[in-house]
Amino acid sequence: RRASVHVAADRASLAQMDPGGLEVLDTPLARFRETLGLERHTLKRALTDPSLFSGIGNAYSDEILHCARLSPLRMSDALDAGESARLHLAARTVLSEWRDRLIAETGHRFPAKVTAFRQGMAVHGRYGQPCPVCETRVQRLRYATSEANYCPTCQTEGRLLADRGLSRLLKSDWPRTLDELERRKSAQRLSRNREPGGA
Repeated sequence: RRASVHVAADRASLAQMDPGGLEVLDTPLARFRETLGLERHTLKRALTDPSLFSGIGNAYSDEILHCARLSPLRMSDALDAGESARLHLAARTVLSEWRDRLIAETGHRFPAKVTAFRQGMAVHGRYGQPCPVCETRVQRLRYATSEANYCPTCQTEGRLLADRGLSRLLKSDWPRTLDELERRKSAQRLSRNREPGGA
């Protein structure tokens, strides 16, 4: 629903539509790190901002952050040198891998089905399924018109990220860790089973 098609009369008109983001595959680490620090955003928002980085989008940002073992809510200007290098390498690795896979699938044809949900993705679109690295259930964080998918074990040291609306509503009842979430689910199942007619 948010997609649109534009027709440009010439290359100059086309260039005016370019938001100016860096092409990550052509960008050295120093420039990548400099761009990350230009503004204070979450990593998820920074990676999907086309004025900072070109062509990453929601799906590949999830995959990049999982590969880099970084939380989508880490602040872009707070990464140390090692974390920046890890994110840069992950971005180049994920984008190269998926570029090559999609080219191999479609060849010179136009893709028959354009989708952000792809077989073989680690976390994007895989809420509740096991992480391919550690088998922890993939979690999601919903916000505005989008969502972030992440592995708590690989990316957030076991912490569940707080969904702003839901965590404000639940306040102290919002589970902070995977263990706490599992305990609450077990308690709910036990409570249902004790009710008359419970399975």
